[in-house]
Amino acid sequence: MPTLKTYTLGCKVNQYETEYLRNGLLLLGYTDAGAGKPGEPGDLVLVNTCTVTAQSDFKSRKILRKVAKENPDAEFVVMGCFATRNPHEIRSLLGAGEAVSLEILCDKREIPAFLRRRGLAEPPNGIAFFGERHRAYVKVQDGCQVGCAYCIIPKVRPHLQSRPVGQVLEEIRVLAQNGYAEIVLTGIHLGHFGIDQEPQSNLAELVGGIVALIDRESLSLRIRVSSLEAVEVSDELVRLFREHPSQICPHFHLSMQSGSDEVLRNMKRRWLSGPFLEKCERIRREIDRVALTTDVIVGFPGETDAQFRETCDLVRRIGFSKVHIFRYSGREGTEAAQLPGQIPADVKKTRAVRLQQIADQLQADYARSLLGTTVQVLCETLETDEGETVVSGTADRYLKVKVPIPAGQSPQEMLGKLVFLPMRNEKNELQT
Repeated sequence: MPTLKTYTLGCKVNQYETEYLRNGLLLLGYTDAGAGKPGEPGDLVLVNTCTVTAQSDFKSRKILRKVAKENPDAEFVVMGCFATRNPHEIRSLLGAGEAVSLEILCDKREIPAFLRRRGLAEPPNGIAFFGERHRAYVKVQDGCQVGCAYCIIPKVRPHLQSRPVGQVLEEIRVLAQNGYAEIVLTGIHLGHFGIDQEPQSNLAELVGGIVALIDRESLSLRIRVSSLEAVEVSDELVRLFREHPSQICPHFHLSMQSGSDEVLRNMKRRWLSGPFLEKCERIRREIDRVALTTDVIVGFPGETDAQFRETCDLVRRIGFSKVHIFRYSGREGTEAAQLPGQIPADVKKTRAVRLQQIADQLQADYARSLLGTTVQVLCETLETDEGETVVSGTADRYLKVKVPIPAGQSPQEMLGKLVFLPMRNEKNELQT
């Protein structure tokens, strides 16, 4: 049987698309290389690349060189945003002459056609497996046309495409039956789900349909919604979160990027700090102990010390339970790369460290706020703590916790299960 190796860089959407292609190739008779033979080269090597930052480009180039060295006789398939943006580089990065088999998928809409060319008459409508994980990502939407000044993604994924609701529901049903206890809904611009459909749909309708599926099929399953813009959190979506806390993780990841209105304007963001704060406060009023997480860019061109302090102040005021911090990285082809006032690297580093200190304190404060409550945990990995095996998992509110192992129960049997855990400040339960 021919063997397959996959490498994925970047976002949840990339990870889903790799798994989709892998699922299709397994149907064609491929097997995963390295099973029982670590380091075994693959007959077919798939590399899914990323270009969201300069570091992503560096990693994409590095992994292409690496796989060429480790798999000298392989066929190569290269996809992802770096491949879309730099297709002319791929062959030279692989050190591939014209005789070497190489296919570059510059548009994700080419993936089903690729599987047909390989001999799969009817490409699957979704995935049935997501590697060895206990949570699965499900891509429901592709494309972004918003055009934030710092972002290259609308240039490489401009086509809006939402999947039919029925197709998504069937995929989730199959994944749940195959043992996946958490489904993460993801997209390039998830909040735009449904706007390209006729008649139009929306994210709340999709989430409501999934809740109905969970109830109707009695599935042991919860869903998590990945990154959204605050403007896209509708009253109906908040109501669903409030009314179905066991099926929908009470966690919103809302992309803030800056707390300074002037910086937000320069970023070409759609919402300023006041409305963003109001949306966060409204969500917090509606949903008990909701986890709010966010992304922040520090060192955007022209950002002053005072504007950075505005960001720190807004982060504190909202009380995020986690902050993903990015130092601004100029991308050729974006508006921001041409702006005056580029910030020195040492200043960006200092600001990132300071904001991380604030974020760490807020995360600890949020974890303490859950003491005395019960959280739902997905048991994911086994760890060793002072010579004892413990189960580590992710709470519905997006905190890492350790789960005590009941007497007489095998730790291995707990993996992949959803359990309810009283939060007590003991070393084997709360991780911050």
